[in-house]
Amino acid sequence: MPLKDGRYTGPLYRALNPVYAREPLSGRGAELYGGRFNAKGTPALYTALDPTTALREANQVGSLQPTILVSYTADLGPIFDTRDAQSLTRYDVTDTLLADPAWRMKMLDGDKVPTQDLARALIRDGFAGLLIRSFAKGATAADFNIVLWSWTGEGCPLAVVDDEGRLSRM
Repeated sequence: MPLKDGRYTGPLYRALNPVYAREPLSGRGAELYGGRFNAKGTPALYTALDPTTALREANQVGSLQPTILVSYTADLGPIFDTRDAQSLTRYDVTDTLLADPAWRMKMLDGDKVPTQDLARALIRDGFAGLLIRSFAKGATAADFNIVLWSWTGEGCPLAVVDDEGRLSRM
């Protein structure tokens, strides 16, 4: 599988709202609105291991909206592996909690969001991100995402694949 010694090296994909196309490394949308694994105010990049999963993740509500697919090269770590039951137990987390479809309603209602609490604990413990199964409609057990909280600087290089500078022309 994609992690070796807690690191992920390889391609990643994101389907971006065109509003953020000029800043594909910003994490700004997630910071403004929050997500399953980041509270409002915490930047995050929600990436996928394949383009189809990235498109599913970005268009979970309603019809397909305008989307820009971006590819990255990554060498990231440490990455928390949610497939490891023993690691989940250390953080008092279950597969059911990870998959809870009510996280968004809890966040909107101002309630505690356990997956955001997990993210805060993992950030505190020095993890750059986590590997998590996709819960988007149509995803299978083989579709995975990597959610990143740290993607720049030493030990976490992430680069946009844009050899022709197409994003800067938008």
